Amino acid sequence: MLSAALTSFTTFFATVGPLEAAVILAALTPGMSQADRRAISVRATAIATVLLLGATIAGGALLRQLGVSIPALQTAGGIILLVIALDMVFAKPTSAFKLTPSEGAEAQRKDDLAVFPLATPLLAGPGAMSAGILLAANGHGDPLQLAATVGALLAVMALTLVFLIGAHQLTRFIGVTAQRVLMRVFGILLAAIAVQALFNGIGASGLIGRVA
Repeated sequence: MLSAALTSFTTFFATVGPLEAAVILAALTPGMSQADRRAISVRATAIATVLLLGATIAGGALLRQLGVSIPALQTAGGIILLVIALDMVFAKPTSAFKLTPSEGAEAQRKDDLAVFPLATPLLAGPGAMSAGILLAANGHGDPLQLAATVGALLAVMALTLVFLIGAHQLTRFIGVTAQRVLMRVFGILLAAIAVQALFNGIGASGLIGRVA
């Protein structure tokens, strides 16, 4: 259970990206009062938590109703997480899981930043949702492992709320270099988790045995 909780925490921390979200919030709200930033942070975190909990708890059952097997889910989730991990390790300036320039411009014109871009796609993006479904599927219906996954998700979201509320102070304290170092470290950990998910999915699919 402890191993599942640690894996879930690392995966959610890497895919949710509390540090990246805090940096973007600080960039989008330079002249906003602390009270307004706190309200946006609370609302964004609450919305993202509901979305990710829904994906983690019910996403696997929905996919099974669509005829998607657990090995297929593990393989697909591993590929998605591996792409995110490579982006983090190599610190690419653009990524399929980040805001495009047009989305960033739209976000700055919006009155409510909590829903877009903070809650989605930054916090509850495709990578984090896929991670939740994948981690829940890895438990094979074990309620203790599911509880560990949900607990890790709630812990990451609580930490995310802290980062968002203190976004301006945080970005000044850790600096750009430290942010990039942390991103690469979690990218490497996420890459290992993604490859393991690929191994599990391909191994459980029976494809190797049939080919041999």
